[in-house]
Parts: sequence; structure tokens; C-alpha cells
Amino acid sequence: MALFENLADKLQNTIKKMRGQGRVTEKALSEMNREIKLALLEADVNYKVVKDFVNKISERALGQDVLESLTPGQQVVKIVNEELVNLLGGSQSKLTFASTPPSIFMLVGLQGSGKTTTAGKLAALVRKDSKKPLLVACDVYRPAAVKQLQVLGKQLDIPVFSIENCFEPVKIAKASVEFAKKNGNDVIFIDTAGRLHVDNELMEELNSIKTAAKPQEILLIVDAMTGQDAVNVAIAFSDRPGIDGVIITKLDGDTRGGAALSVKSVTGKPIKFAASGEKLSDIEPFYPDRMASRILGMGDVLSLIEKAQSSVDEKEAQRFEESMREGRFTLNDYLQQLQQLKSMGPLSQVMAMMPGFNSKALESANIDDKKFLKTEYIIQSMTLKEREEPSIINGSRRKRIASGSGCEVHEVNKVIREFEEMKKMVKMLTGSGGKMNKKMIRKYGMSDLPF
Repeated sequence: MALFENLADKLQNTIKKMRGQGRVTEKALSEMNREIKLALLEADVNYKVVKDFVNKISERALGQDVLESLTPGQQVVKIVNEELVNLLGGSQSKLTFASTPPSIFMLVGLQGSGKTTTAGKLAALVRKDSKKPLLVACDVYRPAAVKQLQVLGKQLDIPVFSIENCFEPVKIAKASVEFAKKNGNDVIFIDTAGRLHVDNELMEELNSIKTAAKPQEILLIVDAMTGQDAVNVAIAFSDRPGIDGVIITKLDGDTRGGAALSVKSVTGKPIKFAASGEKLSDIEPFYPDRMASRILGMGDVLSLIEKAQSSVDEKEAQRFEESMREGRFTLNDYLQQLQQLKSMGPLSQVMAMMPGFNSKALESANIDDKKFLKTEYIIQSMTLKEREEPSIINGSRRKRIASGSGCEVHEVNKVIREFEEMKKMVKMLTGSGGKMNKKMIRKYGMSDLPF
């Protein structure tokens, strides 16, 4: 995730110096706070937020919070982490649903912040919880805005309510509620037009929509790339029409992250979701503790596990486990594992969730998602027999596979070599009788696994 990239690098370097110290002096703490302050300001975090954050760290680090169970340096790192979690909101904040359906969510924000796409993403998300969502096209000003929402609705197979040739958002919003009640839609997402917070007429229109539709929650969509200006927008919208939560979008396109770190403090309203990428699945609940861990280089194992669970086909996983028990590992198995890893998202984002990885390390590792595609093409150009018995792939077969996949022979050779290495690894880890080899697990640094 590009968001926080530079900030994460700077904070990780700063706390690394502090972590090993057996004694924390005022001078060392002052130097650390100075570096944290500069890093946050460069990340476009609101100045008042930065000042309060650094003061809290100083108060706790010089007070009674340095426990004997940890070295003072480690305890300071713990304090920084806890204060960062508090800054980001403390705990996860979910959507609240009305006791009597439909639950109505009104999306507001500047033009271009990603409201329409976010409406589609949220509708797809709640449908997974057996909800029956309805999208409502209340952006009557932007050309093709209604059409954009209808296209999204068709892609997701989710109904879109609109009134042809109607340019009254209040009328559309009110009518959509009656439509939802008649058609059994228990969740409504109202996509409003983007507007500047200084435009009194359009801001008043939001109040009228609010009065007509009586939303359960008003969600402010904030573009992470707008930086410090996002804070001014958040303050204005929280005053009128009032907001219940924030969704940060375009996290993959900004390296500063100041908006996400400032919004909760200046509005008092929680960040509920984080969205990145153009796929309609590219949205996830915002967990302050997990985000803080990512920023400080401590990883985000829980999100990684959840991504894996949502991406892995249970039947395929069971079949793969049986193959491993029997000591079989074919090119089909290898392809399946690569495809499941790819389905979790860009490899750089997946790796960034692992403890100890930082953006610089990932950069130098030269991770290329296109390599996955090339490997897929090569394996899919093989016959079923070749995938099951790679030993039969001789020189002429390799030429045919290279031609069929649009690659060179040396690239085919490389895929087969990588597969053979993986096969050896699987064999060493499973050992005889299909049981995991504890000695090999220790050798490969996985002794914490519960076997």
C-alpha cells in the first residue's frame, strides 16, 4: 500500500534506534520526538494533531509507563504504537444498521473523491452478509454519473434506482426509500453529487436529502491524495450536513497519508473503510491497530490471514493437502498455489503485511506481478500429462511450450527449475508418512508453527 510509504520508512528507522536502548534519556527521547514530528509533518498530517501526538508520547515515556518487563527502549516503541492506534481511531468502527429496514447510507464528498465507485464497493460488501442492497443515483449534475452507477450495478447484479429526466435529488432519494420497501431492499446507498464545501446552495441540498431520506449514517468519502485539504473538507462536512464516519479512498496512489492520520482527530468521527485500486473488491474495514502495525513495520498478520481465507477455495485446499500427504506435488498444484496467491492482490501489498518487511526491502526485491502471468501461460501451454509428469518434458516439448505461451525456451526452463525447487521443499517439509518434518521447519525458520 503506497499510503504511508515514506512515513513508514522514517518512523521505522526512528524507532529502530530507540528499540535497543537499555536506558531512555530525555535527550534520546527528544531526538526521537523531533524525528517523528518531522516525519508526520512531511506526511501532511495536521500540525495540531502532530503536536498533541508528540506531547502524549513524551508524557507517557517520561512518566510511569516504562515497565520493568520490557527494556525502556522497547517500552517507548510500545507507547508510540499505542498512541498511533489512538490517533487512527482506537478500535474498528462498523456500519450501524437500522432496527427496521431499510438502513440508508448517504455518501457525500468532493467531486472526484470516488463516491460512485465506493457506493458499488460497499453494496458488494454488505451483500456478502446476506443483505439485499439498492444503489440510488442522486448525482444529477455530473454528465454520465447515473450511467456510471448503472454500469456498476449491472457488473455487480445489484439494482440501481433512478428517475429518468428528473433533476431533483431530494425527490429521487425520497422515492428510492419507498421503492426499497416495496422490493425488499434492506440496505440503500445514496450516491450524491460531488460539491465544494464552500458552495452553500449545494451544501443546503445535502441537508434537504438528509431530511427526506433520514439516513442511518452519512459517510464522507475522502481522497487520500488531497492531503491536508482533506482535513478542511472533513471539518466542513462534519458541520453540515454532519457525518457519522469517513471512508478513505485511493490509498494506492498517495505516499503521505496525512488525511487518514488527521481526520479522526479533527472531526471526532471514525474511519470506517479504506479503499484502494479499481477492482470492486478493493475495499476493506479500517482497523486502527492493524494500520499502526503496518506503519511501524510490525506487519498485519490478521489481515493477511483474512485475505487468504477469502481467496482460498476450500475444496482445492483440501485436495492439495491430500496430495501433500501422499507425497505428490505436480505442476497443477504449483499453478493452483500461484493463482491463489495472486488472487489475494498485488504481491507487494501481500508481502507488506508480513512482519519485518518494509517498502525499501520490497523495492530491492523487484517483485513483479507480471511474472505470475508468464508462469501461468507456460504451465497452461503444457498438456495434462506434462503437468502431472514433468519428467517427460524434453527439449522438443519445451520448444512447443515456449511457442504456445509466447515465451523463450530459457523462460520455460526457469519455471520448471522453480517448480523442482518447490517440490524438494514440499518433500522435505512433509517428510515420510505425510507428517510435517519438524527438523526442516526449524531449518527454514518456521519453528513457531503449531505442529
